[in-house]
Amino acid sequence: MERIYDKKKIAAGLANSKYHAVLDSLDVDFYLIRYEKGELVSSPFQKELLFQIVEQGSLDIYLIRDDGTRYSLSNGTADYFLGDMDIFYEKSNNIYAEAVESLTCISFSIEKHRKKLLANNMFLELICKSLSAKMGAMTTMEAVPASLTERVLSYMKYKCADQTLKGIEQAAFHLHCSARQLQRILNQSEAAGFVEKAGKGTYKLRKPPI
Repeated sequence: MERIYDKKKIAAGLANSKYHAVLDSLDVDFYLIRYEKGELVSSPFQKELLFQIVEQGSLDIYLIRDDGTRYSLSNGTADYFLGDMDIFYEKSNNIYAEAVESLTCISFSIEKHRKKLLANNMFLELICKSLSAKMGAMTTMEAVPASLTERVLSYMKYKCADQTLKGIEQAAFHLHCSARQLQRILNQSEAAGFVEKAGKGTYKLRKPPI
């Protein structure tokens, strides 16, 4: 991730946005963020609340349930909003946005400018349209079919602190499988080089194929 504060590049990004009239009405500190393919653009681990508008590139937005099941929520390209829900609600613990390719976003801090955002009717109208479209899409979302191995690796990647599974019995409960099944998957994944054993009942993710 690279933050860009070059005024000419920021001005060009704002001018090229379909929302330039609304953005021009906001008295906020804009900057650009460039992400590489595969980087998380937004996640539950993100400490700073950012409002981001895709300038160039594309991203996938998905939800990871506690059992590792992945649901595709949306695909975002130019002018897609990220952070619109964070203006009103606490950040979701399950939703991720990932760069599909090199990605550039127009960005600003939500917390720093929240009062200004809530006082701008043009901006709020855009947000209402965005949230309505996303809610409509969520009613038709389907879980991506996944094997138990895929769910285990997804669970370790997104739900385990430091991507480390600790406690076979507890993890098996969340994954809706038996401890024996989970142990077999972990043994196979260790042999394939996807995880490494770090102690009794403890496995750390190395290079998942997801």
